[in-house]
Amino acid sequence: MIIQRLLPPLRKMLLYILGLVAAWFIYRWYKESKRVPNEGDKYVFITGCDSGFGNNLAKHLDKLGFRVIAGCYTEKGEIELKKVSSERLTTIPLDVTKSESIKKATAFIKDLVGEKGEILLESSRGDLICFLSLFDMESHSDSMLAVNLNGVIDVTLSVLQLIKKAKGRVVNVASVFGRISPFGGPYCVSKYGVEAFNDSLRLNVAPFGVKVLCIEPGFFKTSMSDTAVLKSNMKKLWDRLPQETKDDYGPAFLDIIQNLLSEFTDGDLMKVVSCMEHAISALHPRYRYSPGWDAKFFWLPLSYMPSCLVDRFFLRYTPHPKVSVL
Repeated sequence: MIIQRLLPPLRKMLLYILGLVAAWFIYRWYKESKRVPNEGDKYVFITGCDSGFGNNLAKHLDKLGFRVIAGCYTEKGEIELKKVSSERLTTIPLDVTKSESIKKATAFIKDLVGEKGEILLESSRGDLICFLSLFDMESHSDSMLAVNLNGVIDVTLSVLQLIKKAKGRVVNVASVFGRISPFGGPYCVSKYGVEAFNDSLRLNVAPFGVKVLCIEPGFFKTSMSDTAVLKSNMKKLWDRLPQETKDDYGPAFLDIIQNLLSEFTDGDLMKVVSCMEHAISALHPRYRYSPGWDAKFFWLPLSYMPSCLVDRFFLRYTPHPKVSVL
């Protein structure tokens, strides 16, 4: 009897909740569908445009009418990008690991943009090395942190004054592995650093009307995460490890990790590019974007769970070293 009496109000409450959720999603869709006006007056400075996300984003924004300033590491990257772009797109040589290169790029942008143009920064360069580099100090101290973290900070700060004057935006690419670290190594360390830098920068520049957005992709198939490249990088790292470490893990461990990583990749880069484009062009962008089904339904939910449960999951379903006591 009690249950029968409770059922009607429970159904009514459920309908109210579903109605509120539906109304919220409709409101958010309408709000986020609005775009900034006058795309042709806005300059977007993008790093890492030789390939991958940066290259795709540069071409996409160029087609939408933005004035793209594409930073390329190689001359070949500049030439190839110019071939498929309009005259609005400008390429510049840029090595984010060298402050002198960043200063030259900043000076060029100041001359190009002047006082009238609006400028937005999108930093999309990123390398990926597996967790074997956790045991290799050279990987921590060399290119990985220099590109993924120090380069992001250096480039952002170099043009920050221009962005403040224009009340522009900063869009940095971190990773879902900046929230959870299942593989270890300098890649996750650098992405945690980008997350911290973005969070602190967002609060500090908000009074100037500057928005700081963060893209947290899952595991996508780019030139940096290509199976052949991953296997080659892992083999080089394995060869550099001390013999004691190799003995602890065993020779079969490397093959297992290579096969495991190759199963997670998503080949549709437009999922990430669409989030980048929305962060740049939407009148009301989100603070964080998590493109990729693995990010939304696996990595992010795991990152909110208690550490004891997450550790138990990974220790059960990931390969163990040869001398494991578990």
